[in-house]
Amino acid sequence: MKQERTFPKAVVTEKAEAAIKRGHPWVYDAEISGLSDEIENGSLVDVFSKKDRYLGTGFLSKNSKIRIRILSNNANETFGPAFWQRRVKYALDMRRTVMQDDYCCCRLIFGEADGIPGLTVDRYEDILSTEVLSFGTEQVKAIIYEALVNELKNDGITVRGIFERNEAKIRELEGLPLQKGWYKGDFVGIPASPQVEICENGIRYTVDVENGQKTGFFLDQKYNRLAVSKLARGMKVLDCFTHTGSFAMNAAKGGAAHVTAVDISQLAVDTAEENAKINGLSDRMDFLCADVFDLLPKLAEEHADYNFIILDPPAFTKSRKTTDNAKRGYKEINYRAMKMLPRGGYLATCSCSHFMPNELFRKMLLEAARDAGVTLRLIEERRAAPDHPVAMAIPETDYLKFYLLQIV
Repeated sequence: MKQERTFPKAVVTEKAEAAIKRGHPWVYDAEISGLSDEIENGSLVDVFSKKDRYLGTGFLSKNSKIRIRILSNNANETFGPAFWQRRVKYALDMRRTVMQDDYCCCRLIFGEADGIPGLTVDRYEDILSTEVLSFGTEQVKAIIYEALVNELKNDGITVRGIFERNEAKIRELEGLPLQKGWYKGDFVGIPASPQVEICENGIRYTVDVENGQKTGFFLDQKYNRLAVSKLARGMKVLDCFTHTGSFAMNAAKGGAAHVTAVDISQLAVDTAEENAKINGLSDRMDFLCADVFDLLPKLAEEHADYNFIILDPPAFTKSRKTTDNAKRGYKEINYRAMKMLPRGGYLATCSCSHFMPNELFRKMLLEAARDAGVTLRLIEERRAAPDHPVAMAIPETDYLKFYLLQIV
């Protein structure tokens, strides 16, 4: 017997209708009419066009500019536990296929790209680290977490704990509190320590899901680090914004003659140095706490002879308003690196902000090359690892740009 649908109705503008039909799941507050203020925050809402055509059903977020996040355009879906279990299974099936031997440490859920809005889940062996940025998803997270634990049991994995990193300010825009800590559920325990050892590209790291950046580690650059490793043999490498030393150690493991790893955080530098010791790479590495913007001009004055420079900065922009300032920042460090490198030298450079679109990033690189008086040869253009899939109708999921270039 067909279950009766009882969700409230929202009518949206033609602009929103067109976006939904293209596959984008967000409806903004200014695009909605005829929605009662009495509807509870986080409720499911049916979305209709002005011509009364059903477009989909999604979570209502009364405090956010993204007022509705579409979950499905199946008018018969009831969004019970079975719906979320299917979404989790689809997401994990994809990672099992595309990550294979690297499935032990990867992103299991990537928000809208997996049809679970605002949810990030990273797996570090038998620990899951999560972030929830959607009010609606917060209400069903227990169902999703249990589905994840059960799916991983099918792989022979017993999840020891789920650590929540709900610290991003965007939660406050959703009307959600900031918090972090172990999730308490009947289906998962609470480990004694937030640290877990992982192995990526043959290199061991200690990941701290409580205090590490983001969810504990930057998994998205996994195969970009491997690309650097394959290129680094015999090189003298400068790794800028090293964080915990992942690019630097991949270069050293790949046979670099020497690697200098730089970060503005002394804690990050200390962690990178400890990681190098754990992996037996310290003899070909040194570590420096410095501001890269100050260091690059200083190294140029000293005629430093690096022939491979890696630039992996944090996001210089988190909004469209600051894109121009971010472009200037990216151009400055890339210009300085290009000026330092000899002809035939290599540059690995990237941006992790979706507000810096690929076209603008390429334009910045060409402008930096012109000002530096060099010509660039593109070796590889890459994105995030495949456990961070791009939903092609949702440009916000396409955020990481990575270029391997040669100075010619």
